[in-house]
Amino acid sequence: MNAKTVLPAVGMTAVSMVLTLAVVMMWLGTAMPWPVALVVGLGIDGGWLATLAYERRLAAQGDHSNPVTAVGWSFGLIATGVLVAHALTEESAGAWLAVAWLPIAAKALWLVHGLWERTALTGEALDAIQGIQQEARDEAAVARARLRAEASTEETRLTAVTQAGARVAHVQAKTADTLSRAWSTLESAREGEDTGRALTSVTTRVTPGVTPRWVLPVWGPTEPVSAFALESAGALTDEALDTLVDQIRHSETPALSYREMASRFRTAGHSASEVRLRAAWKRVAA
Repeated sequence: MNAKTVLPAVGMTAVSMVLTLAVVMMWLGTAMPWPVALVVGLGIDGGWLATLAYERRLAAQGDHSNPVTAVGWSFGLIATGVLVAHALTEESAGAWLAVAWLPIAAKALWLVHGLWERTALTGEALDAIQGIQQEARDEAAVARARLRAEASTEETRLTAVTQAGARVAHVQAKTADTLSRAWSTLESAREGEDTGRALTSVTTRVTPGVTPRWVLPVWGPTEPVSAFALESAGALTDEALDTLVDQIRHSETPALSYREMASRFRTAGHSASEVRLRAAWKRVAA
């Protein structure tokens, strides 16, 4: 995997060093002996290569040195400066300036390679990360599918409830209309001129002045009758109720259950509220 970053960096470094040496030989070779120009070119390339090698050694040890990095960039800037200065003295300056960035580009590629090495992971770690990501994607997909299914189910339920409510409202409206027409018919009959004679012909004979007015039934709230009112006449005392419940309960073997006892109690014509009857059963069965 390191070849993806180290090979471009090595290739760019070699090209920039050859280009720097060639430019120094062509440019300074006219002003000084070529051996001197060669030494200058090799000095620039050698310093750059030496700092690069030292940086790579520190990186392999997991270390870093800012002074060495600064020196390496300085050699890169010097090489770039030589190329730019040579380009400005040539007639085709654009072509030479187009390649003057190669030393800086080589240093940048080595920087990228160093970042790659510091962030590189093993195959096992990459497989684990991929597994975690795949598991997260699977869970998200399942959650989305569950939400869509629940939304569809809720939509179906709401549709069914709405339709049922519409049917109930339709039946209620139809029933109300039928009752309204029946009530209108009754009211018309009540207010009719021949109502008294018709009623007299089917009921006990009465005189017009004595016949009671036929009043329609009134629809309205009713008052429930309390248990006390129901039992006010001839209500059993607690002792009598207990004795009666005990006799009915033990009238058969095994003893009757509460439901059977209550049924026989009512069938025999006795009356007591459900609350009192159950309380008597609890006292007797305790």
